[in-house]
Amino acid sequence: MAKLTTGKIEVIVEQTGPDAELIDRITGQLARHKVLAAFLGKARYRIMEVYFPDAPRKLAKYSPASAKSDFVAVIYDDTNSRTIEVTGTLARPGSWRIAESARQPAVTTEEFAEAVKILQSHGEFSGPLAAGELVAAHPMPPLLLQDLEDGRFRRFIGVQLLARGGGETREILGVNLLGRDLLRFPGRVPPGSAPGNFSTCGAPLDANQQSTGKGTPGSVHVTISSGGKKIWDFVAVRPSASSGTNGSGVELRFVNLRGKRMLYRAHVPMLNVKYDGDKCGPYRDWQYQEGQLQGNGTQVGSSGFFVCQSPAKTIMDSGSDTGTILGTAIYIDRQEVVLVCEMEAGWYRYVSKWIFNVDGTLKPRFGFAAVQNSCVCNIHHHHVYWRLDFDILTIRGNRIEEFNDPPIVSGSPWHQKTFEIRRPRDPAHQRKWRVTNIAKKCGVEVVPGADDGLSTQMPDTPFGRGDTWMLRYHGAEIDDGSVAIGPPYEVGLDRWVNGEKLDGEDVVLWYAGHFTHNLRESDAAQHGHIVGPDILPFNWS
Repeated sequence: MAKLTTGKIEVIVEQTGPDAELIDRITGQLARHKVLAAFLGKARYRIMEVYFPDAPRKLAKYSPASAKSDFVAVIYDDTNSRTIEVTGTLARPGSWRIAESARQPAVTTEEFAEAVKILQSHGEFSGPLAAGELVAAHPMPPLLLQDLEDGRFRRFIGVQLLARGGGETREILGVNLLGRDLLRFPGRVPPGSAPGNFSTCGAPLDANQQSTGKGTPGSVHVTISSGGKKIWDFVAVRPSASSGTNGSGVELRFVNLRGKRMLYRAHVPMLNVKYDGDKCGPYRDWQYQEGQLQGNGTQVGSSGFFVCQSPAKTIMDSGSDTGTILGTAIYIDRQEVVLVCEMEAGWYRYVSKWIFNVDGTLKPRFGFAAVQNSCVCNIHHHHVYWRLDFDILTIRGNRIEEFNDPPIVSGSPWHQKTFEIRRPRDPAHQRKWRVTNIAKKCGVEVVPGADDGLSTQMPDTPFGRGDTWMLRYHGAEIDDGSVAIGPPYEVGLDRWVNGEKLDGEDVVLWYAGHFTHNLRESDAAQHGHIVGPDILPFNWS
């Protein structure tokens, strides 16, 4: 447990949920499992990630402090170009289910490091890399595939080679870890990337920057008090352990305000980017790879959460890709408690932030930056999609309403959304939304941020697809299943708008932010590159 106190505000942070010790127990059992050993034979393989499927919705009030032993282990067999998933529980290894597929798992930090090591011993690149004339960096796409005739793929790990000082991109190539051979392209870059020998844009790259891979465990229970009274309590999950196909940033679960449930879950399961003229990409990005922050903090156990006495700095605060904290920082800033993590996706740097005010306001925020590469010299458009699973006091019995001034329905500024619907933002009508517990008449207002953009007015419309979606809860609708980096690139939220009743049910609000990034006219990283709404409680005693 760790405690942070400033003035009247006290924050208590306790590690909870699956931890590194549990992962070690599972990997140990995997190594000793005779059926799995026979299945793998003498193949070269690696355990890519171990994760824990979400509890069923009927267990929504289970104690998050008790770690679940049900797990899924993802193994990649390099020898046979296949992915193996092992599903089971620690208590019954004999009942484990083993399945194989050609699905490609996300590139791990260990794979990238091994790919760079191979290049360092390659005749053409060993000298320039050793002399510092070339710097190896994560590219987009991170994974390059070569089709095999039977439906499998040869897996090549993408590596971007930059000139000293980041002056230009020399080449983006793929490295096969088993055969140690290279996949190279005409023009020295794969389709969807800017040409090689093209000047780079973005903040200076730290080639020694560390990052976490998908499946690294870590979660904490956070309690925020002011003047001796509990204001907030919730569970926070680090991006590397967050839910969804591609992760979902710093994820909140079981969010209570003054002892009453506000949100079952809040996160960013989908994120994409499109370039003018498709000069690069488009890309569906991932939200699980954590980068480093600048700050002094104490880690809470092995959770990846750091309690800091002063605000931690992301690349958007410092302009630097360097850091001292690998994970999520928690700090107090006047009347607010901030959770922030800097994430990486190739050359992109994303900032996932949640701000808890002691007055009950919750501010989701997402920021956009980039490090040196050729692609981001071109104008591009980011789209971020929050999934806000509201349970105002109860799982069901909630209602969604929309505000317009001047009114557009029946002369009243508020009108009810009875069935599933997609709605645009509309500053001309001061449009906002509220989610209410029907019986108790309390709830929250979701107020758009001034810089959140309108999908219909973005230069890449209709790529952004929309601004808000009001949906009935379904456990399978965490994200649309598109694996980074796509295709498909556009989000598939519209297919869930199928006329289901909302009023009195379990409701989910999706909220999209849109941002145009033009590095020719602005810095690669600055405060203005942030979007997000405010969530304001009302009638909340």
